[in-house]
Amino acid sequence: MDHVATLIANPRLAPLGAALAATASAALRHAGAVVAPAEWLAEAEACDVPFGRLPADAALTALRAALGHAPVDIATQPAPGRRKALLVADMDSTMITSESLDELAVRAGVGDAVKAITARSMNGEIDFRESLKIRVAMLEGLPVAALEEVARHITPTPGAATLIATMRASGAYTVLVTGGFTFFSARVCRRLGIDRDVANVLDIADGKLTGRLVEPILTRDGKRTTLLGIAAERRVPLDATLAVGDGANDLEMIAAAGLGVAFRARPIVASSARTRVDHGDLTALLFLQGYSRRDFRDAA
Repeated sequence: MDHVATLIANPRLAPLGAALAATASAALRHAGAVVAPAEWLAEAEACDVPFGRLPADAALTALRAALGHAPVDIATQPAPGRRKALLVADMDSTMITSESLDELAVRAGVGDAVKAITARSMNGEIDFRESLKIRVAMLEGLPVAALEEVARHITPTPGAATLIATMRASGAYTVLVTGGFTFFSARVCRRLGIDRDVANVLDIADGKLTGRLVEPILTRDGKRTTLLGIAAERRVPLDATLAVGDGANDLEMIAAAGLGVAFRARPIVASSARTRVDHGDLTALLFLQGYSRRDFRDAA
């Protein structure tokens, strides 16, 4: 079979059963596909349904129509080349659970104002570069000790460490690319074992934030450029790349990757990305690549 459909659930909330896999197979056959038996990647959590003679987009449409009521993530893609050699991931609300800039703003006493701007920026309602400069300006005078406090409370998203460890064990290169700040991204890389980080730099003088960023500022186009540049540097074809993010500034990066995934994303991103994960954790990105649960590696 030249294509595969992948179904992924959150087994703690709504386990994936054989009946749902059978419904998916029936929907594909009804749409004109030739379908092979389901292959389970993880019991009650993820399975592949190999199919042929039907384009991936047509298969996805048929599956969403048949399974749209179910709390399950659905993806279709060509079967060859599923495992990717380069992962480029957003940080805030993707690889970690929080928005680090918003957490700084709380400590600066401007939490509500900054969170409102962040929400509009991530929804694509306002320009990311300008909104970032405005938010950072509101942090002027915040001591570095507040950044250290935020860093201590950073929590990786469930599945993040397993995603990185498993892909690196298979020879993939991993990159954290964020409109956030090197102060946090460097720490997240060390904690999760990510190979490289690309982020913005906060200007600091006399132990306090000046309210400015060090140029150049990484924007949504910069994320796409980073993906393309590192792929070229490492001689990885674009179809062997994986990008994941949740906000509007990730859209170009997601669109450029061989496999672009919107992870628990803002509406504008979820509606634009061909592949999205709304129910599974970050190990869903491993299932999408054909890894089974027995292939997963623990973080070092």
